[in-house]
Amino acid sequence: MNAMFNISYGLYILTAKTEKTNGCVINALSQVTSNPNQIMIAINKNNYTTEQILKFKKFNISILNEEANFDLIKRFGFASGKDTDKFDDFTDFKIAENGIPYITQGTNSYISAEVVEVRDLGTHYEFLAKVTDEVVLNNIPSITYAYYQSNIKPKSPTAQQKKVVYICSVCGYVYEGDPLPEDFVCPLCLHDARYFVKSEI
Repeated sequence: MNAMFNISYGLYILTAKTEKTNGCVINALSQVTSNPNQIMIAINKNNYTTEQILKFKKFNISILNEEANFDLIKRFGFASGKDTDKFDDFTDFKIAENGIPYITQGTNSYISAEVVEVRDLGTHYEFLAKVTDEVVLNNIPSITYAYYQSNIKPKSPTAQQKKVVYICSVCGYVYEGDPLPEDFVCPLCLHDARYFVKSEI
């Protein structure tokens, strides 16, 4: 067990805009100072959204709530904006005062911010940003990464449960059910329960 898995994260949709509107799902966000009100986000260097923020220096964070569904997270988190228009046929957003969309479906608030400082962390960039706007949309609780794993992410198909049967060793008749009644008689060869073998299929 990795202790890092015990760190609690939220889930957020980070949106940005240059010549194209785009967004991605992130989990690294924290408020680092309250006066001035500043936040920190960390994003993988390979993300198209990262390129946009480096260029435009502004972004929005939409905070996902417990009504968020997998389709929303899949749209913004499972494809690259380099070759996908994530806002194609998507209408659950509005434009904030900074000209960047915020998500209205499955979110409880949004934060607009302007980049103050960028740090190179190797695989990621860390953006320190001042908050320029913050709006609460509803009071539905925010989700954590653990909540996503337990309640939103589709479960992997489990192996089909085996079924217990009893097979007549004389004629091969299969009795489905468990247990086999002690007074059971094979309807084909008329042998009693002693001739049946328990099996799983």
